[in-house]
Amino acid sequence: MSDFYFGNDLFGELDRLQRHMSGVFGGGFPASIRSSRAGAFPSLNIGTTEDAIEIVAFAPGIDPSKLELSIDKGLLTIAGERTAVREEGARAYAQERFKGTFRRVVELPQQADPDNVQARYTDGLLVIKVGKREASKPRAITVQ
Repeated sequence: MSDFYFGNDLFGELDRLQRHMSGVFGGGFPASIRSSRAGAFPSLNIGTTEDAIEIVAFAPGIDPSKLELSIDKGLLTIAGERTAVREEGARAYAQERFKGTFRRVVELPQQADPDNVQARYTDGLLVIKVGKREASKPRAITVQ
């Protein structure tokens, strides 16, 4: 009998299988945003508009000056450090908030224009907009 049961949610099971295999073989970079490891920081939402690819990183408690963003060969890298928040003299007996350095790498689609990037940090959200190349935008063609 197999250790794998495929119920009604085949894609969920495939994600679970991929996470299991990544754990067995040491992981590395996730193949897609859906297959990123559980608890990866910061959590990301990635979407698109007609003009841009939008990445929202949920990164509360970070000093924006400590964030580093770069794009190289179609990969967007978000790196930084989140420090511990503790009252002086207090000892922790439970700690659920991640502290330390982090790094997330996102593969951008081919239509992304690395020369057209904007980023802003507001209320714990890092919003990155990567413009699309003009050639990749839809255009109307007149029939003669």
